[in-house]
Amino acid sequence: MAEWQTRSSQKAMSHKLVRVQLPPAPQVKKIRWSPTIAYAVGLIATDGNLSKDGRHITFTSFESELLKSFKRCLHLKSKIFSSSFRIQFSDVSLYRWLLEIGITPAKTYTLGKIDIPDEYFRDFLRGHLDGDGTILTYVDKYNSYKGKVYTNQRIYTKFISVSENHARWLHAKIKKLAKVKGALNCNVPKSKNKVSVWVVKFAKKESLLLLNWLYYRPQLPCLKRKKEIFMKFLNEFT
Repeated sequence: MAEWQTRSSQKAMSHKLVRVQLPPAPQVKKIRWSPTIAYAVGLIATDGNLSKDGRHITFTSFESELLKSFKRCLHLKSKIFSSSFRIQFSDVSLYRWLLEIGITPAKTYTLGKIDIPDEYFRDFLRGHLDGDGTILTYVDKYNSYKGKVYTNQRIYTKFISVSENHARWLHAKIKKLAKVKGALNCNVPKSKNKVSVWVVKFAKKESLLLLNWLYYRPQLPCLKRKKEIFMKFLNEFT
């Protein structure tokens, strides 16, 4: 076992695993991977929750567009609760399938590898980006010399997790499939009341390569405002 896995496992032990009493097995509904299912799994991995009852799944987001997209991806009829920014539904087959691929109740600190076919990883990653990621652009002014100020347009793409195991798996998987290295950092808070956050970060050149890989065709499920940040940068500065 790798050293980072051991360290992270020891940390995760301080957060109790939730015991789930699964309801009687229903008629099996086979879940098949697709770009939309993979995207929804990315959203669940970041902002979703599996209840202890073994059947209910909740997705929470302040982005109404994401709630609607999540509902479409899973063909849900459930109501979106706009007052609490969430959608909740009951699906025992999907719940059990999520457990099988590595998403569990109370997953925040214990999430690790998720068993996703390589073919659908970038769809999952796009959901991950829309759930807990960031695309940041800004103008960097530097080297003022003889009255001239040189500027550089910057773009960064970040994925975050408080689970070290998950962040390391995510970083390794991106390097393997998207062919970009990026960097993995741990932001340690000054306050003891806050937890460390792991950040997988890509700078300008690799960020553009990665985002081109994620938005590989039109009309993919995604958060439009984040895609538009990338497209604007692409059109204006490349």
